[in-house]
Amino acid sequence: MMPIRVSFLSLLLSTAVVAAEKFTFERPLMGTRFSVVCYAEDRSAAAKAAKAAFARGEEVNQVASDYLPDSELSQLGQKTPHSPITLSPLLYDLLDHSRTLAEATNGAFDPTLGPLTKLWRTTRDSMRLPDAETLRRAQESVGWQHYTLDPQTRSITLLKKNMAFDLGGIAKGYAADLMLDSMITAGFPRTMITAGGDIRLGDGPTDRAGWNVAVQTFDPAKPDEILTLANCAVSTSGDLHQSVKIEGVTYSHILDPATGLGLTHRIAVTVIADHGKRSDPLATAACVVGTDGISSLKKLPGVRDVKPRVLQDRPPEKRSHPSKP
Repeated sequence: MMPIRVSFLSLLLSTAVVAAEKFTFERPLMGTRFSVVCYAEDRSAAAKAAKAAFARGEEVNQVASDYLPDSELSQLGQKTPHSPITLSPLLYDLLDHSRTLAEATNGAFDPTLGPLTKLWRTTRDSMRLPDAETLRRAQESVGWQHYTLDPQTRSITLLKKNMAFDLGGIAKGYAADLMLDSMITAGFPRTMITAGGDIRLGDGPTDRAGWNVAVQTFDPAKPDEILTLANCAVSTSGDLHQSVKIEGVTYSHILDPATGLGLTHRIAVTVIADHGKRSDPLATAACVVGTDGISSLKKLPGVRDVKPRVLQDRPPEKRSHPSKP
């Protein structure tokens, strides 16, 4: 009788898989559009799970946005240097992971670029480059090595005045991780989270081994390639949708820590990693270092592949970026 029972169970499982449908839920978040795509047998159950997942994403935004003046991250810039500041578990984890990646990338990804980010937003809006003194003052408050974290007290200590954080290069990937975890906990492992240029993938769709991910870099009309992936994160950074031309020079929205201005070399990079909190910041770092520095990023833990596409690489005389202390 045992073989019959096993066969019957297999039939039931097969039927359940076939019955699953694809559902998509979308919501604006973090200045872009997030979506939850999942396979489920019941739409109402999937919608409930997606709502909870979006709540996790919103939680990250409320804590880590530098656009919201009352966010926990924004409030850090108003604190007194050299005095420990207790953080929420979420922000502590974000800043801890950010510092680890800043050190691993030798500063190509730097979460303390807040002063330069604010200056660049003004530059972009006014279409005028900052004068040398204004730029120098902003750069004085930047440097990932100028904050320390204490895991015992879950606190941060700022070591310089006027520090400000910008987690735009990691927050979306981090949020996508939490959202996928939420969907899996709710019983929906066959889920894809998209957050602008960051994608977090769970198990593949019911009829395929993986999700089809279109990679677009310089041509908005067609993808460069279609990747079929599952249980990983994919992030693409570049200036396809965010760039500005000032005095005849095209600047990316991605800041170069070495110059304090937007990147001027035309590069787009796709990073495939185990989690979005790795692929997101490493895609930014890869754009900063250019093709010569990408080989070292491929060796970092959790990285599966780094795919650069270049129109104009970083000039040899500008290949440096802040070194470790």
